[in-house]
Amino acid sequence: MSYDIICGRQPVFEALRAGRREVRRVLMARNVRTEASIIAQILKQAERKGLKLESFALADLDRICHGGNHQGIAAEVSEYPYVELDVLIEGPGGRAPLLLLVDHVQDPQNLGSMLRTADAVGVTGVVIPRERAAEVTAAVVRASSGAAEYVRVAQVTNLHQAMLRLKDQDVRLAGLEGTPEATLYTAADLKGPLGLVVGSEGQGLSKLIADTCDALLRIPMEGRVGSLNAGVAAAVALYEARRQRAV
Repeated sequence: MSYDIICGRQPVFEALRAGRREVRRVLMARNVRTEASIIAQILKQAERKGLKLESFALADLDRICHGGNHQGIAAEVSEYPYVELDVLIEGPGGRAPLLLLVDHVQDPQNLGSMLRTADAVGVTGVVIPRERAAEVTAAVVRASSGAAEYVRVAQVTNLHQAMLRLKDQDVRLAGLEGTPEATLYTAADLKGPLGLVVGSEGQGLSKLIADTCDALLRIPMEGRVGSLNAGVAAAVALYEARRQRAV
């Protein structure tokens, strides 16, 4: 089994708390103040799980984390536990599924932001393509503040084929697209089984992906910049879907 290194206090704490991955060991810089609240919680979780705690010089932990901002703590964990697409179609508690589909987003910060929002909104799951797209790496986990440890993510070979499978299961697909003919996102019906599709940075939705959507939604822009960051756009639309579904 191969292992990843997760760096940072919140990501390490959430990995321990979520329990979806095997945590092999916890790595801590020697100068870390253990009385800090979240450090104390991490140590308590590690002790409860019988985990090995290893102390490192700050320079060595810098090297292990490839210079990332580890805040004095890291963990060696098993690879991210992706799920199968079919698992996501069934909404929790019999509720209609709300999915987020990500069309070749490559920036780990954007994907991490989306996963953090997905966790906050309570999505059924997130679908990402396997090729030419960001994976759920340690950088993505950190950008999500550890929320990636709770969100179910399916990594598919072909996003278009995955969309067709979802449509066969009566999941409607709504893509975010800034074209004038797209429906205002607050005017669209976002209740029922739904997959929200977000395009990549700069390119937006590819033509095939846009054509496969049942509807295209636009977020109004009144400023001089033509579009929102992909992560922000996803957050705006997901919270509108949550609002409608809560009524």
